[in-house]
Amino acid sequence: MHVKKGDEVVVLAGNAKGQRGKVLRTMSSERLVVVEGVNVRTKILPKTPKNPQGGTVDREVPVAASNVLLWSEKAGKGVRTRVEGEGAAKTRVGIPCGTQFK
Repeated sequence: MHVKKGDEVVVLAGNAKGQRGKVLRTMSSERLVVVEGVNVRTKILPKTPKNPQGGTVDREVPVAASNVLLWSEKAGKGVRTRVEGEGAAKTRVGIPCGTQFK
């Protein structure tokens, strides 16, 4: 997958188009990512012995990894990346700006 946990990304499509956030979690088998503050939905919690009040909670819902790009401060926009190097020395490099990502 082209993004990793902790990367700053920008969303390209959907209701959250143009929003930026940090990747909280990746689900590589489903090709999904959870981005902080993006695609937030309200979940209703039932009453339980642990939570006798019940209530609602706002949670980030996954978005498709194909709908996000790494954010480059140098370029000021989301950039596609390529992988350079071999073995343990692989790094991701932004195509238009040359920014190196961890």
